[in-house]
Amino acid sequence: MLRVTMLGTGTSSGVPAIGCECPVCRSADPRDHRTRPSILIDLDGSGGADGAGSARPVDGPLAAAARFVLVDTSTDLRMQALNNAIRRVDAILFTHAHADHVFGIDEVRRFNAMQRSSIPILAAPETLAEIRRTFEYIFNPPPAHGGGVPKLAPFAIGGPFSLGGWEVVPVPLLHGPLPILGFRVGPFAYLTDCNEIPAASWPLLDGVRTLVLDALRDRPHSTHFSVEQALAVVARLRPDRTYFTHIAHDLAHAATCARLPAGVQLAYDGQMLEIHE
Repeated sequence: MLRVTMLGTGTSSGVPAIGCECPVCRSADPRDHRTRPSILIDLDGSGGADGAGSARPVDGPLAAAARFVLVDTSTDLRMQALNNAIRRVDAILFTHAHADHVFGIDEVRRFNAMQRSSIPILAAPETLAEIRRTFEYIFNPPPAHGGGVPKLAPFAIGGPFSLGGWEVVPVPLLHGPLPILGFRVGPFAYLTDCNEIPAASWPLLDGVRTLVLDALRDRPHSTHFSVEQALAVVARLRPDRTYFTHIAHDLAHAATCARLPAGVQLAYDGQMLEIHE
């Protein structure tokens, strides 16, 4: 069984947005308060692929015992970790290098201190290169760096790999013109920050039963699925359950869920999904 915690389900500005007085930003419903997008996957060590077949075991510190996998280090990582009592991170997967997905990376040094080890980070080569440029102080630290820097062990993703006894399948997506990655683990897939699934990626999603998918708002957007476009993806993949994420302040949780079809709802911060193989 997998357990997935929705750490953050908002768009890049978060909800409420600074200075906004719209009904969603002023909402008393805690499900309308959305931090920047991230999830934590608890692999739980109980089943899934064992690395055979097409899975490529990652060399280095990624042990079969790896359990808690963070996807993206959102701008709000510190509060997400506190709110969800996260005390361990065994590996970090990055979808891409936009600010709302990487700017919490400095918070990882607290996990380094607690675990007394470096933490592997896995991303496409281009994303790793961008992270290295943006956070040069981590990978090329100055002689005196005060409170310390995160200890990270980068690995470039070149295809499916094994992690904690599961096969992790990178799913190429398009975020406007930018190629990014989603991730599939067993019957679960996480596809954030996208407005197109390339033809070659659809077969990688066959049989997905729990889907977390980008759905920014009702109006079309140049780099994110709208609700209507996301529903078209759901109709094609036909998962048992779908949760929309990367949600703007255009969508109120209760009112939007009331008009979505059965099996589809907006995700919310702190929501935990239990996923059985």
